[in-house]
Amino acid sequence: MEEFHKVRRLPPYVFEQVNRLKASARAGGADIIDLGMGNPDLPTPKAIVDKLCEVVQDPRTHRYSSSKGIPGLRRAQAAYYARRFGVKLNPDTQVVATLGSKEGFANMAQAITAPGDVILCPNPTYPIHAFGFLMAGGVIRSMSVEPDDSFFPPLERAVKHSIPKPLALILNYPSNPTAHVASLDFYKEVVSFARKHDIIVLSDLAYSEIYFDGEPPPSVLQVPGAMDIAVEFTSMSKTFSMPGWRIGFAVGNERLISALTRVKSYLDYGAFTPIQVAATHALNGDGADIAEVRNVYKRRRDVMVDAFGKAGFEVPPPAATMFAWAKIPEKFRHLGSLEFSKLLVEKADVAVAPGIGFGEMGDDYVRLALVENEHRIRQAARNIKKFLSTADETMHNVISLNTRR
Repeated sequence: MEEFHKVRRLPPYVFEQVNRLKASARAGGADIIDLGMGNPDLPTPKAIVDKLCEVVQDPRTHRYSSSKGIPGLRRAQAAYYARRFGVKLNPDTQVVATLGSKEGFANMAQAITAPGDVILCPNPTYPIHAFGFLMAGGVIRSMSVEPDDSFFPPLERAVKHSIPKPLALILNYPSNPTAHVASLDFYKEVVSFARKHDIIVLSDLAYSEIYFDGEPPPSVLQVPGAMDIAVEFTSMSKTFSMPGWRIGFAVGNERLISALTRVKSYLDYGAFTPIQVAATHALNGDGADIAEVRNVYKRRRDVMVDAFGKAGFEVPPPAATMFAWAKIPEKFRHLGSLEFSKLLVEKADVAVAPGIGFGEMGDDYVRLALVENEHRIRQAARNIKKFLSTADETMHNVISLNTRR
């Protein structure tokens, strides 16, 4: 039977191939160290859980909630932006709560995209950045992910040669998967370009609080005039270790926020009210929980960079995010990231995310998530060291298998 049109537009979900292999290995008794999915292992801070438990006792909170977010939650997000970025937001017209930043991006795509609209999207990038617009009928034009001078010549060419003219530009800094961090000067150039060419800017700032070196990552909305063309998406998933709670935000340009709010009003009633109240409590906190999460990831990052480097697998230290973006060892690079990731599961009991899953420009890389404790990360490094020591034998077997096929 022929697949439905929108399903046909989506490529195979390559992460699922690694996940199946991982599940099979675990079923066979293997102890797989999972550095693949960015699924935080840290518990949600106790004060946030306690607030949820308190509020859920009130039966009035069991009714339908507000799709755009309860007023207190939107005020708390506006206050966070004022404290953290010095950005003033109207909580009634410039803030909407989303079911995580992923849902926010997907529904924004539904709200603003007409069939054939061109979207400028980084490559590699988090999959929803491209696929949300593909499902909405848009066309993706890939862009460089480096937040430096190399970013702008392709941008100029895209505007000059795309028909129709691009509708929107997607930014993601700190970047998932590359961990690149953008400067405020970079954002100033982007905003100037976007205003000149009447292009919407959609910024994914989900990792704004997971940073290790230098200044805290800025918001594009700090740039004067950005509010005229930009919306920014954030999430509580990583900042407060609340991935399953599904709370995020879109903030910025009133017209775009209004469009997203209207689409959401047809699709959902918002998160469960006690979750929204607990999220409000988290945002209004003193920041100690955020600092502790950041410190845990920094310690894990340092252990991974050191242990993997000693094992013969160089991992550049990420300046932010809960991920490292590492080039496949040269001997295995010709296999591509998916086959290399499968080998790591089979031969080293370590799961990673293949770079090809984030776009074809990521195929020389794998993404390593800092979601195992320091002991497990060191164990992963020992497993990989043993695997790499038998690389010649492994490659001979792989070549022989492929030849027989």
